[in-house]
Amino acid sequence: MPIPPVDAWTLDAPAPGIVWEERDWKSRELAHATAVDELTQRHQVRASSHVEHPVEDFLFTYYSLRPAQLRRWHPGAGIGLVGADEHSSWRFYRTVDVSGTNVATVDVARFAADRGGTYRLVSELLPATAKATGQFGCFGLHEWAMVYRQADDLRRHPTWPLRLSQAETDQVVESHQIKCSHHDAFRFFTPPARGRNLLAPDVHSRVGMEQPGCLHANMDLYKWAYKMVPVISSDLVLECFRLTRRIRELDMRASPYDLTALGFAPVTIETAAGKAEYVAAQREFAEQAAVLRAKLIAALPSLPSLPGTAEAPGAPGPG
Repeated sequence: MPIPPVDAWTLDAPAPGIVWEERDWKSRELAHATAVDELTQRHQVRASSHVEHPVEDFLFTYYSLRPAQLRRWHPGAGIGLVGADEHSSWRFYRTVDVSGTNVATVDVARFAADRGGTYRLVSELLPATAKATGQFGCFGLHEWAMVYRQADDLRRHPTWPLRLSQAETDQVVESHQIKCSHHDAFRFFTPPARGRNLLAPDVHSRVGMEQPGCLHANMDLYKWAYKMVPVISSDLVLECFRLTRRIRELDMRASPYDLTALGFAPVTIETAAGKAEYVAAQREFAEQAAVLRAKLIAALPSLPSLPGTAEAPGAPGPG
């Protein structure tokens, strides 16, 4: 059903800009489900056996989207699906008549009315972060600040040892200026570490503070993408998930924990060589995140002024 694509569309558009026949979108749906199954299989096996993993569990605990939800495929706003009767019953979908054929498409107006606060936050935060100057001198010390002067049994990963002694770990924190700009990481600093941070980010200041060099800001592209589902396509959500998965590995390799038993070689940020390794990887991830951030910004339709409040911080947090 050839309907020409449109460059811009409005919330009350009578029909989607692009329509996919059933054979076309079904193949996309299957490819997405297969990819998600491959990416989440090990986590689901571990979860069924109650086996913890300090690197990968973060993707399903701090980030609240379950594998089954990630697996469900959505085409994104402006796309219509022929033969998708089941989609018509999903939340934030509607059925429209296109040349005498029922077509399922995302109901952006209803989504925006229901999720206006979060929608507005994402629409402000992503462009602001993209325009900010990237900072590359934090060296991942947020993870160290989360265990600073902390008893063993209070750590977020108590079954995993520190690479250095507690005293040596504390000395690393004390010998550096901590510059964490991400509020959801900062709020999990131990009390004595909070005063050592150059900044005091919180939920109200994040639009002005988040910057594109931050590992957590770049991992959070996944969170903002799935919070915009079904307006944002599942293909883009999965791209963000893949990047977040890779960044999380660096995040924990640079942490004070010894994860060599899991095959993760440490990035020794307490040394000059480790700092250089961290910054190089951080810059590479920032470049990759910039591409996805731009895609997300472009995929969000413009919205009128809507009532609503931004989401409050939740738990659990980073670590």
